[in-house]
Amino acid sequence: MTEAAQRWRALAVLVFGATVIGLSPIFVRLADAGPAAAGMWRLAFALPFLWLMVQRTPGGPGRPSRMGLIAGVMFCLDLGFWHYGVSLTSVAKATVLTNLTPVLVTAFSWIFLRERPRALFLVAVALAVGGAWTMAAAKGVGAQGPNPALGDAFSLTTALWYALYMLAIGQGRKTETTGRLMFWSGVIGTPLMLIAALVLGERLLPATLGGWGACMGLGLMHVVGQGSIAWAMGRLPASTASVVVLMQPVVAAWLGWVLFAEALGPWQGVGAAIALFGVVLAQWASRPKPVAYDELASSPKT
Repeated sequence: MTEAAQRWRALAVLVFGATVIGLSPIFVRLADAGPAAAGMWRLAFALPFLWLMVQRTPGGPGRPSRMGLIAGVMFCLDLGFWHYGVSLTSVAKATVLTNLTPVLVTAFSWIFLRERPRALFLVAVALAVGGAWTMAAAKGVGAQGPNPALGDAFSLTTALWYALYMLAIGQGRKTETTGRLMFWSGVIGTPLMLIAALVLGERLLPATLGGWGACMGLGLMHVVGQGSIAWAMGRLPASTASVVVLMQPVVAAWLGWVLFAEALGPWQGVGAAIALFGVVLAQWASRPKPVAYDELASSPKT
C-alpha cells in the first residue's frame, strides 16, 4: 500500500472513530447514574474487550508505560469534566467546547514535538474553532441544560485534558500498540473515576435497565470509537487528527436535537458548516509536500 493510500485509510478510520465518539454524550444523558460514575462504567465495560484485544498482541499487556500512565490520568480528567459538562449544558455546546482541543494540540505539537504547521493549516484551525465557537455561543431553540454557564466552563476545561490525552496517545503509539495503551489507560482510569464518584456523592448504580444499557453502550463505544482514533493517531500528525475529530460536535448536535429537543438555531447551523469546512481544509493543508524532480535528482544516494 502506498504512503498516500495509508494516509487516507488512517483518515477514514479516524472519521469513523470520531463519528462513533459523537454518541457518547447521548449515552451519558441516558445512563441514569452520576457523571463520574458513567465514566467509570464506560471504562469498566470496555476493559474486558480491551483485555481480549491486548492478548492478541506480542508480549500481551506487559507493564504500563509512562505514556500509558499519563494517558490514563488525562483521560480520567477528560471524562469527569466532560460528563459533568454534558449533564449541565446542552449536548451540542458541551461537545463543541470540548473539541476546541485543536488550538492546544497544534500549539503543543509546534512547541514540544516540532510539528511546524503550515500557514493554511492555521487558517483551517481558526475556521474550525470559529465555527465550533459559533455553535456554542449562538442560542438554540431547545433546552440548554440546568446550568449552562457552569456546564460550558467544565466543557471548556475538558479541552485541556483531551489535548494532553491525544498528545500522550500520539507519542505512545510510536512504540506501543493501540490495545496496550487503551488497556492501561482504562486500568488506571477506572478506579480514579470510582473515587471521584464516591467523593462527589454520586449515584453509582443505574436505576433502570435502560441506564445499564447506556453504560454498556458507553463501553462498546469506547472500544470501537476511541480505539479507531488511537489507531489512526499512530499514522497521522497529532495536529491533523485533533482537527478531524471536530466532527464529533456535529454528530452530537444532531442527536441532541433528535433525542432531547435541543434544536439548532440558524447560527448554530452556520457554525457547524464552517467547522466542517475547516476540517476538510485542514486535511488538505496538512498533506505531504510533493518532492520536486530536481530535489530527487540532487539527493544523495544510499
